[in-house]
Amino acid sequence: MLLLNETIPRNDKVRLLWRGETRISITPFKPLPEPKGLEAIKGEIGQRWPMTGLLDVLKEAALDTGLLEAFETSASRVALSREALDRRLLLCLYGLGTNAGLKRVAGATPDVSYDELLHVHRRFIHAPALREACARVANATLAIRNAAVWGDAGTACASDSTKFGAWDRNLMTEWHARYGGRGVMIYWHVEKRATCVYSQLKRCSSSEVASMIEGVLRHCTDMEIQRQYVDSHGQSAVGFAFCRLLGFELAPRLKAIARQKLAIPEAGMRARLPNLLPILSGAINWDEIEQQYDEMVKYTAAMQTRTADPEAVLRRFARAEVMHPDLQGAERTRPRGQDDLSMPLPSTGSLPPGNP
Repeated sequence: MLLLNETIPRNDKVRLLWRGETRISITPFKPLPEPKGLEAIKGEIGQRWPMTGLLDVLKEAALDTGLLEAFETSASRVALSREALDRRLLLCLYGLGTNAGLKRVAGATPDVSYDELLHVHRRFIHAPALREACARVANATLAIRNAAVWGDAGTACASDSTKFGAWDRNLMTEWHARYGGRGVMIYWHVEKRATCVYSQLKRCSSSEVASMIEGVLRHCTDMEIQRQYVDSHGQSAVGFAFCRLLGFELAPRLKAIARQKLAIPEAGMRARLPNLLPILSGAINWDEIEQQYDEMVKYTAAMQTRTADPEAVLRRFARAEVMHPDLQGAERTRPRGQDDLSMPLPSTGSLPPGNP
């Protein structure tokens, strides 16, 4: 906060206003120019592989990463040969992944019937196997990258959700209040170079903050996430608190950034921050945090050890009719009509860091 107070007078992109509800004015960044040589690379790829099908890409990925080894049967024995099983697994994954369906894939493949693909689908393809296969592809992608060309993989990740239409008979289908229409949400975690490290199915009304925490804790790749970028729907005051305790930094894009306030560590610090006076709110109640700190660590450890689901934990802090005791102190110290940009907490001490 002291560094921000010193540098903001020289920042030509951010201005602090003294009047009105809009106190923070930010100038948008200009789009970056297209990297040199990108057009040449696209042309060379088009000449070498002009008509490469998705099924060929899936087959090459399976040969390079061994992702098909993650699919094990739920039956007591396997009568199929490995070659026949791998072929049917590739066809099933292609039909399900492209939404073409097993019947259409079987109709385009003379020597494989729909019943054979359906048998493999029921006996071999399940959620844990799919997660293991996706993790193998992501780890192989991260390992094979040339750092001189792609740069360091880093420890930053971005996440957001996408709405997909779904039939009403799907138990997770809901009406989306913002996008309209019935469907479900897929929440993606993507690293800096556009490799998906985790994805999850969620309801339209479920918390994106909980999905963000779920992806950071449950992704099975070799990537270590230390900073998580989200949009306005993926952050909250409670989310800032749990991310701090879980050992990674939450970096949201705030839609209402113009109305945000900064909480100060102590009341006497206002005199040391003359350039930030328009956006300063009340002082943090450290005594209240100290009293509820053990409870916060308990909930954090429950999420990290998979004893409790993040959405179930965050739901306890979001109920308006019965406020959780751990939030009462923060609400008493927050001025009415203002949102704090952060919710600082003491050091985590002996709590295990970051990803388990």
